[in-house]
Amino acid sequence: MTSNSPFSLDNSDAYARWREQKLKSAQMAPEVTLNPLSLKGSQVEALKKNCREQNFSLFSFDHTPKHAEIAIHQLGLALGLNDIDNNLCAEDSGITEIRVKETSTDNVYIPYTNRPLGWHTDGYYNMPNQQIHGWLLYCGHPAIEGGINGLIDHELIYIKLRDQNPEWIAALMASDAFTIPSNVEGGNVIRGDSVGPVFSINSDGHSLHMRYSARQRNVQWKDDENTQAAASAILDLLNSDDDHILHLTLEQGQGIISNNVLHNRSSFTDSDDPSQRRVIYRARYHNRVA
Repeated sequence: MTSNSPFSLDNSDAYARWREQKLKSAQMAPEVTLNPLSLKGSQVEALKKNCREQNFSLFSFDHTPKHAEIAIHQLGLALGLNDIDNNLCAEDSGITEIRVKETSTDNVYIPYTNRPLGWHTDGYYNMPNQQIHGWLLYCGHPAIEGGINGLIDHELIYIKLRDQNPEWIAALMASDAFTIPSNVEGGNVIRGDSVGPVFSINSDGHSLHMRYSARQRNVQWKDDENTQAAASAILDLLNSDDDHILHLTLEQGQGIISNNVLHNRSSFTDSDDPSQRRVIYRARYHNRVA
C-alpha cells in the first residue's frame, strides 16, 4: 500500500487530514444543468468538481436530446470517460437501455425487471483488469411509481468502517476478500471466477475503488473473522438511515455521473402504455471522471 496515501493504515496523519476534508465536502452539491448540444466548460468543470469531492454529481439536460445515446456519449467524453465497457447486455455503442424486457441470456438480470436492485457497485463481477471506475445514468422516462435510487459515496463507507475497526479495512483490502463465481451462458463460461479485494487504491494514491454486492447468493466472502465482520458492518450501514445516504427518483432529463459509488434501486410500477414505460440509459467506463 502506498505509504503516503491516506488509505495506508500506517499513515494515521494523512488519513486524519483526508478524512476531515472528505467529511467537510460530503454535503450534496447542486444539480448541474447542461445543454446537450453545447456543453459549456464551466458546467463540465462543475461536474468534475462534484465528482472529485463526492464521487458523483447530479445533472439535467435543459431539453430532451433527439438522440439520447449520442448526448450521453458526448457528455462522457467531455468528462474524460473514454474507455467504455461493452458489457453482455449493452448495445453496439456500449450504452445500455435499461427497461423491463427479456434478455437473450440464460440468467435473469434484475436490472431488466421491475424488482428491487440491492446495494452494489457496478461491475463487481468483472475481472481485475476490467473494473468499472465510472458510470453515467440518464432517465429517458420515469416509472409511474417507485424506481428510487439510493446513493452513498464508497469513500464514506471506508471512513465509517475504519473508524470502527481498522482491521476490517485490512481484511477488505486482501486480494482474496471477495469472490464472484463464474458466469455460464449456454454451457459456455462467459467469465471465470472474479476474485479480488473490496477496497483498492487507485493509481493516484489518493482515491479509492470499491467492488461490492449486497447479494447473499452467488457472492463468496473470505471465511475469516475480520472479513465476515466487515461484510456484516457494511450491510448494517447500508440498511440504516445514515444521513449520508441520498434517495432520489430521476425524472425525465435527469442523470447521475459517478466514480462508481454504491447505489441501489427500489421496485417500481410501469405504465401499461409501452411508450410511457421506465427507461434508463447507462454507460459504464473503465476509467474515472478526469
